Amino acid sequence: MRKLVLIGAGAGAVVAAVALGFGALPLTSGSSGAQAPKTVADSTKAPLLARADTGKLLGPRQPIFFRHDIHAGQYKIQCQYCHYSVAVSAEPGIPSMQTCMGCHTVIAGSDSSHKVEIKKLRDAWAQKKPVEWVRIHYLARYAHFPHMRHIKALGPNACQTCHGDVARMPQIYKVNNVNNMGFCISCHLQRNVTRDCTACHY
Repeated sequence: MRKLVLIGAGAGAVVAAVALGFGALPLTSGSSGAQAPKTVADSTKAPLLARADTGKLLGPRQPIFFRHDIHAGQYKIQCQYCHYSVAVSAEPGIPSMQTCMGCHTVIAGSDSSHKVEIKKLRDAWAQKKPVEWVRIHYLARYAHFPHMRHIKALGPNACQTCHGDVARMPQIYKVNNVNNMGFCISCHLQRNVTRDCTACHY
């Protein structure tokens, strides 16, 4: 019985941390159904979409319909919360399932389509099977793009420079041709940064 109480307390702590940390869970008052004042996140509420509605969305279909517009847009989760290695590594890294399950152990989804996708994550976690995400952004092997330098130079909104406004994308797609040297050169010209060949080709 003591274990159940501890698990319940831990789950409550995660939900409280999400609500306080991201300020995105709407608060209701009493049984009247009246809502408290809207948070900033309410202004960017992501549209309801079932997986069946995704046929016309840009970008490849993923094994789990992960909504960046909900996580980064509606709930204001910073990119670096999930892509935690981006500020210290050349690669941004795919978030670990443990990161996802930090919230989704207790958050099951608000509608049937969300619940279906979160169940896929929970099942993969229970079976110890990694999710085989489809990679979207590639660089040629002879070009080096150290993410940590760009995050440091461009600040917290650095991701949008190359990847677009991810917080409004139901499904991620390639906004800019990041594998085209002209894209990189244009950015370096705008910011008066070195264009020496050895900066990227080493």
